[in-house]
Amino acid sequence: MKWALGVEYLGQNYCGWQRQRHCDSVQFFVEQALSRIAAEPIEVFCAGRTDTGVNAIGQVVHFETSVDRPVRAWLEGANTHLPDDIRISWVKSVDKDFHARFSAFARQYRYVIFNRPVRSAVLSGRVTWERKPLSEDLMHVAAQPLLGEQDYSSFRASECQASHARREIQFVEVTRRGDFVFIDIKANAFLHHMVRNIAGTLMQIGRAEAPVEWVADLLALQDRTKATATAPATGLYFINAFYPPEFSIPQASLNEVLWQ
Repeated sequence: MKWALGVEYLGQNYCGWQRQRHCDSVQFFVEQALSRIAAEPIEVFCAGRTDTGVNAIGQVVHFETSVDRPVRAWLEGANTHLPDDIRISWVKSVDKDFHARFSAFARQYRYVIFNRPVRSAVLSGRVTWERKPLSEDLMHVAAQPLLGEQDYSSFRASECQASHARREIQFVEVTRRGDFVFIDIKANAFLHHMVRNIAGTLMQIGRAEAPVEWVADLLALQDRTKATATAPATGLYFINAFYPPEFSIPQASLNEVLWQ
């Protein structure tokens, strides 16, 4: 049988999604929990690997198993074996053709900035703090040249292993609610550190330390060395992966990010 499930997690205690020998990963704990329910080794595949410190509310994974267990066992049973900062939010059986990564046609992220002079004591590890005032209006205008299919080399990490830097950003918006500034972005796929590099650039523009035209200029240069520093991982949330309707994969809501 093949199963799909939704996973949400806070990333501050993990070295990202992907299983690694030298540190704790989200994948390791999810596989360990599912394996205990299945009484056999389980390997899971995700919609989008997240880096150290990155969070998720709508990560989608799939796995195959030879054993028959009810949905309740995979959901409630597995959650009893997971740390408090990782949870399986839903489980459903899927067609054999479904693949969490390759069946997805788009992904959505939200970057959360806590924008006030004093750092929050209770939001540590969950948001990016910026003490200087940010203009969300300037950031939103600056972000619009990112739309469309183009080369995002200027926003690509040097260690990115993708074969090319062309992606298609389908939606990007910068908004504010009180002390929180949100960067919401949806694309067919993302390069390594792409959202965090975009966020760092937009924050510099929001602080009036760079012109609104800077994003468009960087896109034309196709040179990562000309851009600003990568924004911290703590503010980044994997919100959703999008699939053809025949798979009936549940969607997470932006309202599930605590500060919406």
